[in-house]
Amino acid sequence: MILVLCLMALCRIKNPEQLKKHSPGELGKLLGLDRIPEVGYFREKIRQITDQAKTDELHTVLFHSWAEKMPELFFYIDGHVRVYYGDLATLPKRFVTREKLCLSGTTEFWVNDQQGLPLMVVTGELNEKLKSAVEEIIPKIQKEITRIAEPGEPVFSIVVDREAYEPGWFKKLWNEYRVAVITYRKNVKDEWDNALFHHVETQVLNTDVTMLLCEMGTELDGHWFREIRRLSENGHQTSILTTHPSLSLPNTAVKMFSRWTQENFFKYLIANFDFDRMLEYGIEQVDQKRTIPNPDYKISTYQIKKAREKKSRLEARVFQQVKDIDAIGMNYLEKSMLKCAPLIEKITGYNDEIKDLLEKRKNQPSRISIAEMPHEQRYNKLKQESKKLKNAIIMLVYRAESALFNILSEFYKSNEQEGRMILKEIFLSDADMIPDYENKLLTIRLHSLSTPRANQAVRKLCSFLNQTETCFPFTDLRLIYETVAV
Repeated sequence: MILVLCLMALCRIKNPEQLKKHSPGELGKLLGLDRIPEVGYFREKIRQITDQAKTDELHTVLFHSWAEKMPELFFYIDGHVRVYYGDLATLPKRFVTREKLCLSGTTEFWVNDQQGLPLMVVTGELNEKLKSAVEEIIPKIQKEITRIAEPGEPVFSIVVDREAYEPGWFKKLWNEYRVAVITYRKNVKDEWDNALFHHVETQVLNTDVTMLLCEMGTELDGHWFREIRRLSENGHQTSILTTHPSLSLPNTAVKMFSRWTQENFFKYLIANFDFDRMLEYGIEQVDQKRTIPNPDYKISTYQIKKAREKKSRLEARVFQQVKDIDAIGMNYLEKSMLKCAPLIEKITGYNDEIKDLLEKRKNQPSRISIAEMPHEQRYNKLKQESKKLKNAIIMLVYRAESALFNILSEFYKSNEQEGRMILKEIFLSDADMIPDYENKLLTIRLHSLSTPRANQAVRKLCSFLNQTETCFPFTDLRLIYETVAV
């Protein structure tokens, strides 16, 4: 079943119902079976898998196997909001950057490596912030890492965006977990002298680049940090903060700017794997003792803010009438004050309204438990087990596709722009499977692709794969790849 789900993802079959549009026998041959399961039975088998609640163990095993092979322990952590448009679940709203709106949804916090390959995903129950998610992820990473750090060096490092910016929290991660942080600095008001920057040649995302960089120490909220800035051609200075004690200047910049691999990862999954689709509908209860910001308290705070804004605009209009008292004279001032009387009356009204709202908010707790919410407004969550299974499948498939993508880059010049499109075309094109039981061979003959350069790239890819001498699973038939294109 796991193999079927992986092959479906590679073939861009986005849900079990779409299997009806494909030949069950042809897809079954990819697995060495007579046919793949019928849709109803297929969903029943998925339900049997998710009912065991073993997906967390699957994620742990996958993360351990991948993290052990990482040359450097740098983890990129960012959240992705899965927007919910239904009416079955009652979910808190959060700001969705790609939509530029506050929408109901669930946040998934992904952990990737520097190349953008996924390692782990943690699903938030309600409206967790990135900082709280990182504090949940760190112990899970520590549990699976067996490498021992050198004295004074971090156990591992995390790279996050400005959402998690808090200097005191960065120092807390170092003091409690010995975890280094690399992130962008917020609210930069000063500028360094351009003469301090020097040219540094390095690589970002396998591309040679030359950057103007400079490093100095800086104190923020009573804590000392390394600050690195990059000077762009238009004179803008991009500031990077880190608590890593020994990472070199160019490597720190490279690690930070490589964060875009994770953004590209999200974009690619949304476009190709129907990333946010639910496999199973239904809701689950959240921990009733969990505390959240009181919605009524937030409403009162918003009302106070708007009343103060309206009052300030009226005060500005009154001030504009009387600010030049020496120039306009006392006679004109009296007339102006008469005109301002309605405004002053409204200001007094807003003062009374603000006073009442403050008194009302004073009697409301800023945080309440889920159980204290009105029953019709009480938060719950979508069923998570099937989505966790889908996330595991997506991680496996994306890493498998990326492995072929990296191989293809060795002999295809435009691989960065077209490599994944060629692979997608291979997955979706026809092929012949020719078994030879006497010589223990299974020949996979690919049909011609859309362009000569794609066929040439596939021919070299086939040659590379043949050198691996891989056998078809559970058989002794060695796989031979070839293409009919001349």
